[in-house]
Amino acid sequence: MKPFTAVWPGRSLPRGAYWDGEGVNFAVFSEHAEAVELCVFDRTGRRELQRIPLVERTDEIFHCYLPEARPGLLYGYRMHGPYRPEQGLRFNPHKLLLDPYARSIAGSLRWSDALFGYSVGNKRGDLSFDRRDSASAMPKSKVIEPAFTWGDDRPPAIPWHDMVIYELHVRGFTMQHPDVPPALRGTYAGLATAPVVDYLKRLGVTTVELMPVHYFIDDRRLVQEGLRNYWGYNTIGYFAPEARYSASGKVNEFKTMVKTLHSAGLEVILDVVYNHTAEGNELGPTLCFRGMDNGAYYRLQSGNPRFYMDYTGCGNTLNMQHPRVLQLIMDSLRYWVTDMHVDGFRFDLAPALARELHEVDRLGAFFDILRQDPVLSSVKLIAEPWDLGEGGYQVGNFPAGWAEWNDKYRDTMRAYWRGDGGVIGEFARRLTGSSDLYGRSGRAPHASINFITAHDGFTLRDLVSYNQKHNDANLENNRDGNDNNISWNCGAEGPTDDEGVLALRARQSRNMLGSLLLSQGIPMLTAGDEIARTQGGNNNAYCQDNPISWVDWTPDETKTRLLAFVRRVVELRRAHPAFRRRHFFEGRSLTGKDDKDIAWLKPDGSEMTEQEWNNDFARSLGVYLAGDRLGESDARGHVLSDDDFLVLFNAHDGVIPFTLPAFDSWGWLVLFDTARDDGLSPEGTYRGDNAYPVEGRSLVLLQKVSPS
Repeated sequence: MKPFTAVWPGRSLPRGAYWDGEGVNFAVFSEHAEAVELCVFDRTGRRELQRIPLVERTDEIFHCYLPEARPGLLYGYRMHGPYRPEQGLRFNPHKLLLDPYARSIAGSLRWSDALFGYSVGNKRGDLSFDRRDSASAMPKSKVIEPAFTWGDDRPPAIPWHDMVIYELHVRGFTMQHPDVPPALRGTYAGLATAPVVDYLKRLGVTTVELMPVHYFIDDRRLVQEGLRNYWGYNTIGYFAPEARYSASGKVNEFKTMVKTLHSAGLEVILDVVYNHTAEGNELGPTLCFRGMDNGAYYRLQSGNPRFYMDYTGCGNTLNMQHPRVLQLIMDSLRYWVTDMHVDGFRFDLAPALARELHEVDRLGAFFDILRQDPVLSSVKLIAEPWDLGEGGYQVGNFPAGWAEWNDKYRDTMRAYWRGDGGVIGEFARRLTGSSDLYGRSGRAPHASINFITAHDGFTLRDLVSYNQKHNDANLENNRDGNDNNISWNCGAEGPTDDEGVLALRARQSRNMLGSLLLSQGIPMLTAGDEIARTQGGNNNAYCQDNPISWVDWTPDETKTRLLAFVRRVVELRRAHPAFRRRHFFEGRSLTGKDDKDIAWLKPDGSEMTEQEWNNDFARSLGVYLAGDRLGESDARGHVLSDDDFLVLFNAHDGVIPFTLPAFDSWGWLVLFDTARDDGLSPEGTYRGDNAYPVEGRSLVLLQKVSPS
């Protein structure tokens, strides 16, 4: 490869490296840099061929145009300027930097002391200055050919209230899948294979939520201990798909995956990490943003800018107060929607994005801009509504247009089915969409993303198999991970041959999955829970890129039965609008007659009184859902109607006879009973006023049917 001889001024927009069909325009922001060099590498990325000074500068954007450059070019930047950490300035031209707008990043990071802007081990710490060149240890930014044939691809546009989310890890989902070709396992291409797509369709989910796929790095400590940052919450490239998930090494593989899932009617949502980067605190490496312009990209302590504000627990927080940083995030989001065709985002530690000063500002600039943006205001926006800073717990406080992970739902469902007392009132609120959290701001039940498990914490099988976490494989002496799991091992800790314990665990799994899928709001399943995936009691498997975290597809009877149960309940949910209402229950008559859209029942068939909600001993209740009183219309204005349903819950350990409501000669058909081995064997129709024996720790769904 010959040096570039023609260097034109170029333009300040678009930022990043943009191939226009004739050459490549390079544009990079730095407010405080004194000089910038574009570094060009050979095809291997090992040899630096040329340094090109960017002499053109427009509105703090350094830029040039190389008419001879082509897609596939590997490059990086060196920034010249003062190194004064005590003033928040950390320029070091000896450190090669990734382009913040790189659409592709080639290679992986090779940990070395040369990656740090200061001399590791020097007694002055980060106040010292390191002159070793980091290029050989760095991955390289890569120019891409953006063209892709999307054809008639279009968003599935699943209505919020119809969604069933499936959270999965691109690598872990297919690494052990027997029907995925070995070369494609753990990749975007593997996720787009026919057996995987068919599985998702048959499961009945509507929306795939991918754990982080932005380019990330493995922490040095993990690498030294033979571990990896499996979850990927360590982003360093907000435009580049993670290369380790690509079988082809091409960005278009991700696009093909999205197009394939769309063709099957499945949405794709990305879990994104815009609150912090992989560069950590003041003792972290210099890989990109720190060397580009530390004071612009990061929140620094006002009285001592050598140190970082850390609302994330990861060492730093991106500076959303700076317009160029805000622009970076908005440009990244738009890119993933317009160029990659994703359907929405789940924002990790979302309150950190709203912090304009120290406090969380509910009407922060980020939220205002998102609501007004013509592209992003039309996609799905989901918040993890907490961070680690003061006032960071913001469940129920996000603006209209946002849905939120509802951890109150998670904790309540776990506590109820564990058998805790005094929670039936809270259980009822969560089951009906958490109107106490979202109704007061005018939002609907779909603002609540209901989940019982997620990537962070126990799997469902482990939730019913362990009282304590077992994280020894993480090599942190079992100190990491949450100690308050609200779990119950059903009588034995971990693996057991006790058939009674195993049967109870299977029943408890059905109870929680059944509750989740019959609740108002949006259910989120964690990949593998429907086939009893276990992590051996590890509730923080963030560093386990191995069978501990991967989905085990080995068939057995327990998995087969649970999968059949989940498919059936998802099918019932999707078939009946009574379980996915667009508005909260009124609890009163909608027709002026003596009827209600919902009624809470005691085992004797009478309605719950206010006092009875507070009984600590109460662990059983029923809920009657009036399907002909939905009070809703479809998109064409047709009034929606459904069958009436009765859901019976019993978290006691003994049988509770429930008196069924009587409606003349109407009866009740048992659709499923989690006390059965498969949960799906109904015993025909029961007449009203008869008692149905609800077994201990079980859930029953009945449908009102006309007399035969």
